Amino acid sequence: MNDGTACMWMRGGTSKGAFFLADDLPADPAARDTFLLRIMGSPDPRQIDGMGGADPLTSKVAVVRASDRTGVDVDYLFLQVFVDQAIVTDGQNCGNMLAGVGPFAIERGLIAATGDVTRVAIFMENTRQVAVATVATPGGAVTYAGDAAISGVPGTAAAVPLAFRDTAGSSCGALLPTGHAVDTIDGVACTLIDNGMPCVVIAAADVGIEGHEDRETLDANDAMKARVEAIRLQAGPMMNLGDVREKSVPKMMLVSTPRDGGAIAVRSLIPHRVHASIGVLGAVSVATACLIDGTPAAALATIAEGRSKTLGVEHPTGVTECVVTVDDAGAPVEAGMLRTARKLMDGRVFA
Repeated sequence: MNDGTACMWMRGGTSKGAFFLADDLPADPAARDTFLLRIMGSPDPRQIDGMGGADPLTSKVAVVRASDRTGVDVDYLFLQVFVDQAIVTDGQNCGNMLAGVGPFAIERGLIAATGDVTRVAIFMENTRQVAVATVATPGGAVTYAGDAAISGVPGTAAAVPLAFRDTAGSSCGALLPTGHAVDTIDGVACTLIDNGMPCVVIAAADVGIEGHEDRETLDANDAMKARVEAIRLQAGPMMNLGDVREKSVPKMMLVSTPRDGGAIAVRSLIPHRVHASIGVLGAVSVATACLIDGTPAAALATIAEGRSKTLGVEHPTGVTECVVTVDDAGAPVEAGMLRTARKLMDGRVFA
């Protein structure tokens, strides 16, 4: 690949990374991963010899191809490139990078714009579920300019609404993979849940924190992080994820009472560093936990009435709003979220 490889660098939600057409990457996964480590500059805490931004949120890859699935436009594979380890994993989805998939697919000609807005049905290969992104395409071309604002991103951009369906158990086989609203691990009440992202939801107070601390304070709390990691390693097999020692799931969600008008406050570990905000599907899973009787999240959350519930998930840099629709029995049947995206660079990247 001495002549470089076609690549678009995009911000999707509160993440940032490389977007590739599948045909532009090596077909062999090992060769592909070697290439991606090289372009990101991993393993190195600064990623100084690559394009990565020295943070898991800016060391991400989306691989996109036209889909042959009925009712689906494109297939999307998310790959997390570790910063300081030579690891590339497809063990999770990324709902933030998902926000860039629709615009990228239109820009690369995988599908045609259909009017002022274009709905793009996306098969998420990591979890084998479908999301629908609505992309602004005035005049038949993608625009990134708009007046939508999301927490964790300065300024405004065109809205990219995302609708998720049938995400429950996408990685673990069931919304509650153990069949319990609460499991006790190391004496701590935990909700093991997967509504698009495998998460362990714990009351922040149960691991010795308030739950409203800033990211830097929590990242320096080695005792808390060690305790949370011990719980995570036990939760992995219970969630049908196997040995998660070198996996980026499950995410650890430390919840507390809201302070800024949301439904719940959360500090998220992803899994070894504290997230600057919260992942899209992680927020959906936490919001869902708020609706399940007996969970640590439900005990702390402020929930509105009605079948369609807007739940603001407060995090270190703002509030992420989830809309969860429940059936007559109160079970979640659909979840949605508003994201934005922006094209940053389109050209060739060199390994």
